[in-house]
Amino acid sequence: MNPNKERILTGDRTTGQLHLGHYVGSLRSRVELQEVHDTYILLADVQALTTHYEQPELIANSVHQVTLDYLAVGIDPDKSTLFIQSMIPEIAELTVIFSMFVTVNALRHNPTIKTEARDRGYTDLYYGFLGYPVSQAADIACCKTTLIPAGEDQIPHVETARKLVRRFNELYAPVFPEPRILTGARLGGLDGVGKMSKSMGNAISLNADPQDVQAKLTKAKTDPARIRRSDPGHPDICPVYAYHQLFRSADTEEIHTACSQGKIGCTDCKRLAGDAVNELLAPFRERRGYYEQRKSQVKELLMEGTRKARRTAKETMLEVREAMGIRYFDL
Repeated sequence: MNPNKERILTGDRTTGQLHLGHYVGSLRSRVELQEVHDTYILLADVQALTTHYEQPELIANSVHQVTLDYLAVGIDPDKSTLFIQSMIPEIAELTVIFSMFVTVNALRHNPTIKTEARDRGYTDLYYGFLGYPVSQAADIACCKTTLIPAGEDQIPHVETARKLVRRFNELYAPVFPEPRILTGARLGGLDGVGKMSKSMGNAISLNADPQDVQAKLTKAKTDPARIRRSDPGHPDICPVYAYHQLFRSADTEEIHTACSQGKIGCTDCKRLAGDAVNELLAPFRERRGYYEQRKSQVKELLMEGTRKARRTAKETMLEVREAMGIRYFDL
């Protein structure tokens, strides 16, 4: 690791292709940060099992699909280390060690865990689902990460990681740096309920074709108080206006004024938002198409990144064992 570069860890559960919410929340910043930081990007297939353990074929396919999404948005494998979580056994080892330092009660009160359990209708939580933040803390610590670009919903998980590394450092030796989070913007779902989410079916995938983008935005919820085209709108509470703010910043004020004065209808507003989204996605589709034709190259870059991450994790775990006095001998 270059001592002048801060180390970043970020990633996604491999439960399907990524969407615009992922791009706005963290992918966009990852592309920028890889230019100046030591960047590790995790394909979290083990953590995908917390909600999709009955669909291992989906998880395996999603490892490839999410990798294509990363490459499509501009992640450069020469600048970022892409690796597969399940191929790093040291992460599982550190997860077990960290689990000794956190109570079940603390995990049950994690607001992100509570929200996802409620949304999925879980009344009795599996150990793996409840322990998701501990597993994530091990991801972070194994790479000795100091900065995590992620969405706001990950703040409680990063705080758990901070507490766990502090506890380890206090008990044994200062092995781990304390990570901090870098949050991105939040993109609401097309249904106007909560954030954009694959599981909620209110998302636009990063590889959506132009017609699909327009079709999905056509059905998007808008200002519920606006009945007729001539009615004054309230763009600040309209989910579609957020797309103008994020993807058509040069014309945002004009859209806001026209909507507020009833001079533009929701249909035209959605079409313009769709045009902006398609302009953003066009180069993504091109890069994705390039890598879709080079499956062996994608596999090789994943293998190389995973080898590098494994070396990093092995070095970390040797330090962990040394600090705890359980480094009996090296194998």
